[in-house]
Amino acid sequence: MKTFWDSFKEVLTNLFHSIGWAWWVEIVTQNPRCTYYFGPFLSVKEANAAKTGYLEDLEQEGAQGITVKVKRCKPKNLTIADDLGMIQPKATPIFSGQM
Repeated sequence: MKTFWDSFKEVLTNLFHSIGWAWWVEIVTQNPRCTYYFGPFLSVKEANAAKTGYLEDLEQEGAQGITVKVKRCKPKNLTIADDLGMIQPKATPIFSGQM
């Protein structure tokens, strides 16, 4: 059952995403050449806690050359597959500072 906090957090996360303030996990793999976005998250702490699971899934699928960043952005596409010839814009960071 959803609590009041869960509902409020969902609304707040959606609001933050709409204005580009939500946190996302960006994972770039070299083989296959893809960029993945996982989120949105309300806080950097939540995004960092979730990134381990995403990493493990990609490693189990055989992805290699993996880099991970947690950042505030508003991705237009959740998966960008460079090796499939899809040319799509990457997410633009809203803030340049690292946390």
